[in-house]
Amino acid sequence: MRVFNQLESNVRSYSRLFPTVFKKAQGAILEDREGVKYIDFLSGVGTLNYGHNNPQIKERLFRYLESDGIVHGLDLATVAKEEFLEAFAAIILKPRQLNYKVQFPGPTGTNAVEAALKLARNITGRETVIAFSNGYHGVTLGSLATTAKASQRAAAGIPTTGVTFIPYDGYLGPDIDTTEYLDKVISDVGSGVTPPAAVIVETIQGAGGVNVASFEWLRSLEKVCRKHDTLLIADDIQVGCGRTGSFFSFEEVGISPDIVTLSKSLSGFGLPFSLVLIKPESDQWKPGQHSGTFRGPNLAFVTAKAALEIYWQDESLSAAVKEKGALMRSRLEQIAKNHPAAELSVRGRGMIQGLDCNNGNLADKILRTAFAQGLIMETAGAQGQV
Repeated sequence: MRVFNQLESNVRSYSRLFPTVFKKAQGAILEDREGVKYIDFLSGVGTLNYGHNNPQIKERLFRYLESDGIVHGLDLATVAKEEFLEAFAAIILKPRQLNYKVQFPGPTGTNAVEAALKLARNITGRETVIAFSNGYHGVTLGSLATTAKASQRAAAGIPTTGVTFIPYDGYLGPDIDTTEYLDKVISDVGSGVTPPAAVIVETIQGAGGVNVASFEWLRSLEKVCRKHDTLLIADDIQVGCGRTGSFFSFEEVGISPDIVTLSKSLSGFGLPFSLVLIKPESDQWKPGQHSGTFRGPNLAFVTAKAALEIYWQDESLSAAVKEKGALMRSRLEQIAKNHPAAELSVRGRGMIQGLDCNNGNLADKILRTAFAQGLIMETAGAQGQV
């Protein structure tokens, strides 16, 4: 690790938790340069839903590169983009009766969030955005303002503005519906909360501690948005693309977000790629109003199309995710049952599952012990307790 300690910035984090030099990977297995193998439950924090170096997707990528297909294309019309859009519409949008325009905002999730926030403010003429306790939406300046953790926002060096935080589902206990509180403060001119341009929400807060919003709460949140002419932004960057079982994490909820952000496993191969899905009436961008050099990731178009065609033309993957998620949950619940003094609890949906250890020290000890025994995972929550 000497060269990393000498040359790489102090900002690095995961390499501190897992101090080895990784060399190759296949499926769910990472291997370091000493030949030690690890089961990868970290999965690029939700970026590798189809595994490392998926052979079927890799073969499509190799074919494209060998044909001298375009790699960098700004937002030019390319064959790779055309084929991705056609596949996304036919395989994902149309079967779900979803009508969205597709924006390519840049390579990463925070690019998508920045674009979504900017668009919502432009459409409504309002400045305030509602975000939630323990929410995470990125660390560039606009998305950082909607990220709840104070230590992350403090790194901006200036106040992050334009956002009001509201308690997430369950934050005040199981008997308090925080959407009623949201409705009240928006309705009351004396509350100090101005009518918002948008509400941005994760159906499951990953970094925030695997906090799972109930379907009822999410439906109520949508009703509040409709009542106050506020756009609903679903941040599906971490728990979309099949993590919960369905392609979109909100499908089974029955809500219809105005804007959806996607990234992480969207490319199917760990390549940088993000999308903003926009209802046609909300696609009020002027040409060039939101731009970026890397809006045309043609390699990711190729691998994303392959992932859609291989895994989303039937229910096989979805069923497998739900089955494996149930297995994960049952094993975690057994661990909790076997250690009653620790007061552990389990929460999650599909294949995003967490064991709440109540304190970060215990969770960190579990993480480091697991790594020593060949399992890589991470902690989440405000205190790293999950």
